Amino acid sequence: MAKRRIKKIYYLGFKIFLSFCILVVAVLAVIYFFRAGKPVFYPGFGITIPSGYSIHGIDVSRYQGNIEWGEVKNMESMGLKIGFAFIKATEGNTRVDRQFERNWKKAKEQGIPTGAYHFFIPGKDPHTQAANFIQTVTLSPGNLPPVLDIEKTGRLSVSQLRSEVQQWLDKVESHYGVTPIIYTNISFYEKYFSSGFEKYPIWIAHYLQPHKPRTERKWTFWQHSEVGQVNGIRHKVDFNVFYGDSSDFKKLLFGALP
Repeated sequence: MAKRRIKKIYYLGFKIFLSFCILVVAVLAVIYFFRAGKPVFYPGFGITIPSGYSIHGIDVSRYQGNIEWGEVKNMESMGLKIGFAFIKATEGNTRVDRQFERNWKKAKEQGIPTGAYHFFIPGKDPHTQAANFIQTVTLSPGNLPPVLDIEKTGRLSVSQLRSEVQQWLDKVESHYGVTPIIYTNISFYEKYFSSGFEKYPIWIAHYLQPHKPRTERKWTFWQHSEVGQVNGIRHKVDFNVFYGDSSDFKKLLFGALP
């Protein structure tokens, strides 16, 4: 009889302990959910945008046509406004985006922090590509760092691709005196640049993720959608978030004090 009573007490204690563990897990899950923030649909921008980020922006090229930057600046949906814009400047050895000069000038006139990016063509001379960017883009205080957009291998080996990318980064950093940003998609980054390029801020493209891109690497910008809509832009546009607050953002800008 005593043994049976002890068994019952043990079993009851185990059930209480198990219930307590389940409760703790549930509470932690709720805390995580609210801290992470549920993505919210913004009807004005036509997309769901991750919560928990205070600075949002777009990136554009000639494909967006003639942009009315005043409308971009003034647009607001549910309290969210456009806080920065990356603008395509150059591609390969000689190409200059036909909308770059206009976009660069008009966005600056509206006080929108801007950054310029170069679309890298593997197999083309990286020094000539860097020179193309340098000749096209003049940075002034308040601009974002230069960006290297690398998405293709050009049938190069891993070591060749990494070498060419490094040469472009070195030349651009030496000219502007600021560390460039690497833009690529999540899979490409993990395959080719997850090691050896840790000093460079990364701008990761990874869609359909609710809270953050799937990477353990610290990232600076996240391109989370390519189908946003913004007043003043006739075509769909990429949306991004910055990882950090306004003080972090200001420190990243060209000409910021260390």
